[in-house]
Amino acid sequence: MAAPTAPTAPQPEILAAFEAAKGFMPVDEGLALYGAAVEAAALGLPLLEVGTYCGRSTILLADAARAAGVMAVTVDHHRGSEEQQPGWEYHDPTVVDPEVGRMDTLPAFRRTLHAAGLEEQVIALVGRSPQAAAVWAAPVGLVFIDGGHTDEHATADYEGWAPHLAPGGLLVIHDVFADPADGGQAPYRIYRRALESGAFTEVATRGSLHVLRRTGAGL
Repeated sequence: MAAPTAPTAPQPEILAAFEAAKGFMPVDEGLALYGAAVEAAALGLPLLEVGTYCGRSTILLADAARAAGVMAVTVDHHRGSEEQQPGWEYHDPTVVDPEVGRMDTLPAFRRTLHAAGLEEQVIALVGRSPQAAAVWAAPVGLVFIDGGHTDEHATADYEGWAPHLAPGGLLVIHDVFADPADGGQAPYRIYRRALESGAFTEVATRGSLHVLRRTGAGL
């Protein structure tokens, strides 16, 4: 009997949960992320995301991971990135903890996973990305970088997590804009660095989402 074919698109209920979740990723980029996650999950290794926010993209990684019998891991301090702070374009006052007066997206994230039926498929690391990467010792099949968009944070995410990516694994970078008029340049700079390192080969692009495969050593 032939082995079952991996899904190329999420089931309608998963896509509906993705669209209902708070977040910024458009559907077409989400579908490209899902496709990369399905492919990477075939390596039998965890799928790792940097930048959880409220769990919109985590739904897709977790569903792909569940189908392959692996785990999704997501890393975030849940205090919001720079552009999500009060007074900035992407600030959402509904995710501010009124008791401490700071953003706290962790409760919204947990509700997102619960609504999608995916709580058991996700390991949530609550803390700063560089510190989490420093104590992480296992190889991963996918690294999805969608965290802070300053050079400091994007570079730390790349340098911290790309070394854990297994040969043949996929590096996915979101919000890559070649034109500064379209968005910040930090994700674009780590994307260019990955390509120029000779360790990665680009395999797919959808909007601002770029998918690269580890085809060599180094950063």
